[in-house]
Amino acid sequence: MTNITRCFITLFAISGLMACEAEQAAPVADAADDDRIDLIVLGDHVVTMDAAATVIEKGAVAIDDGVILAVGPADEIGAAYDAEQTLDGGNRIVMPGLVNGHSHAAMTLLRGVADDLALMDWLNNYIFPAEVEFVDAEFVRIGTELACWEMIRGGTTTFVDMYYYPDVIAEVVDSCGMRALISATVIDQRSPDAESAVDSIEKGSSFIERWQGKNSRITPIFGPHANYTLNAEQLQATRAAAVKYGVPISIHLAESPYEFQYSQDTFGKTSIEFFESIGFFEGPTIAAHVVWPTEAEIPILVQRKVGVIHNPTSNMKIASGIAPITDMLKAGVRIGLGTDGAASNNDLDMWEEMRLATLLQKVEQMNPEVLPAETVLRMATSGGATAIGLGDKIGSLEVGKRADLIQVAFEDVHHVPTYDVISHLVYVNDEQDVASVVVDGQVLMREHEMLTIDTERVAAEATEVGARIKRALQERNQ
Repeated sequence: MTNITRCFITLFAISGLMACEAEQAAPVADAADDDRIDLIVLGDHVVTMDAAATVIEKGAVAIDDGVILAVGPADEIGAAYDAEQTLDGGNRIVMPGLVNGHSHAAMTLLRGVADDLALMDWLNNYIFPAEVEFVDAEFVRIGTELACWEMIRGGTTTFVDMYYYPDVIAEVVDSCGMRALISATVIDQRSPDAESAVDSIEKGSSFIERWQGKNSRITPIFGPHANYTLNAEQLQATRAAAVKYGVPISIHLAESPYEFQYSQDTFGKTSIEFFESIGFFEGPTIAAHVVWPTEAEIPILVQRKVGVIHNPTSNMKIASGIAPITDMLKAGVRIGLGTDGAASNNDLDMWEEMRLATLLQKVEQMNPEVLPAETVLRMATSGGATAIGLGDKIGSLEVGKRADLIQVAFEDVHHVPTYDVISHLVYVNDEQDVASVVVDGQVLMREHEMLTIDTERVAAEATEVGARIKRALQERNQ
């Protein structure tokens, strides 16, 4: 790398003059030697989601070997770098890819199977039995491919998943090019891939041993289901296994009034106090939902650096309640957004989650100023990345970070005219507006064309599985 190239990195870094260490951390091609970098992504606006929420007009992002080399004005980036591939930026917004902090991806194949039910009725009488009957490795492969297709199309580049057959999920993520934290589910009942909590932990440990360090886009983790499907000893054993392998945990936490009462009746403490009392938070924790934290519990989430994942659509649909997001943000809780599974949402649209998150807080507090557009967009990008433990790698467009970004088309009628780009991304944008998707520097979708998933095959396979489930349910109801 020449001194000239170092100067270019310094010139185009979002934050202005970057430290020399940051420059050296992002290896770049030497234009003077006629080397070409991998990719330049152009945009009428580049929404960086850095600490200053910098927006660059007529900007560009230079990428090589999966790393962001430079972010700045398009003409200057073009003068400094020659790329193998360029994504044109007319009527395009470039921004970080969305982070879906909580999902059950393969449940796309159970979308609409059981609607309009309370959480425990939905789980115990419909979902758990359906999973035992229908879910196998092939179901998970097809359902996860279908979910990745839906998420890529909608601009999600990273997701945290909790489901069965995690090896299969990892293979799909490896193939389609997304980034994911994949949980080995731990639950104390017969499930599609295990017989008990002990069996779940053993199989989860084997999964982590197989995948840890194998693919930089895939992080294998543990996913204990909840404190109403696992006892204290099983939860502690799961945490001990996670500590052994140095991996995070993803769990449902303080989700519903049922859980709130169950925890008090069973453990004599509310959910978060119970987990704190058994040392469960002594390791990285991604907590889904957190609808019912008490005032005394919120400081625990802050102190333990728990990443809270807000799932507004799912919480509304199952009537779990409205999470006190503004209170938690004010206290310093790390908060991201998630869709939950398609069986309780019923889609994987992160734009919808952003919109509902901000609107719910406004009406719940009768204050239109709470949770403004920039705050909720950060929850879906840089804040979400921090909540799941990847804030140093993804979530914002900054030199040295991994190149996970999207282009959003601003040419549909609902974007005409545009006065404020951030406002439109949160209050107007739709998943069909996403034009191109890049993960780790690889283009997964270019101008709405899916490049890493055989969508025709996946659609046919998913339709076949759906028809089989529908026949079985009809026969059962006869």
